[in-house]
Amino acid sequence: MTGGDDDGWRASADAWVREQGEHGDYGRAHVLDPVMIPRLRGRGFQTALDVGCGEGRFCRIMAAEGIRATGIDPTPELLAVARDRDPAGDYRAGRAEALDFPDASFDLVVSYLTLIDIPDIAAAIPEMARVLKPGGSLLIANLTSFTSASADRGWQYDAEGRPDHFALDRYLETRPMRVGWRGIEIANWHRPLSAYMRLFLKAGLRLAWFDEPAPTGGPADQAARYARVPYFVAMEWHHTGITDADDGGTAR
Repeated sequence: MTGGDDDGWRASADAWVREQGEHGDYGRAHVLDPVMIPRLRGRGFQTALDVGCGEGRFCRIMAAEGIRATGIDPTPELLAVARDRDPAGDYRAGRAEALDFPDASFDLVVSYLTLIDIPDIAAAIPEMARVLKPGGSLLIANLTSFTSASADRGWQYDAEGRPDHFALDRYLETRPMRVGWRGIEIANWHRPLSAYMRLFLKAGLRLAWFDEPAPTGGPADQAARYARVPYFVAMEWHHTGITDADDGGTAR
């Protein structure tokens, strides 16, 4: 979450907290957590930054894995919930585009479904790389770009009301969009996958893991729908300390 006065997050905070509960919505609990949480274990991570921590759910997960996590978010209503649920946690107001931390501060930086909320990823992604220690990891979960390209159309139904296909349009066009469900009305950004990949590479990051995770349990109807259209992509990037400017323009 990246909250602000005009992106809908402050007005949607209560509905968001109800939707997520303690364990997250279907996509988090049954699709992303099963691949994201194992990336935390046995890796020696001691410090982590959760960029767009919202109500603090993934910070609490990292703390349970023995990682000292700091969460940032610009939505005060969500930070208040995070602090209430985790009084010992470290939750601060902040934005991804200008991280208020020294260089090389964290072993791990996490962006869990927040890249789509950030207007200026050309500033945010280098900032995430900057605060990583050399050899550190940037762990990403995001909507697949063909899902975000379809957000204003989504599932198309047949004459019997059954989901027939998932519409996709204007894939290569970066654009903001308004999305709404169950009392939540927020601004998201669609970008092609290449826009993200170029920025990760330019920031001196090396791709170490990539997945389009399948659903793992939960209500059968939701699992079937998520199995037909992979909504999410998950990635881990490692900090190499070499940017495209350092090696003559060829990112590594």
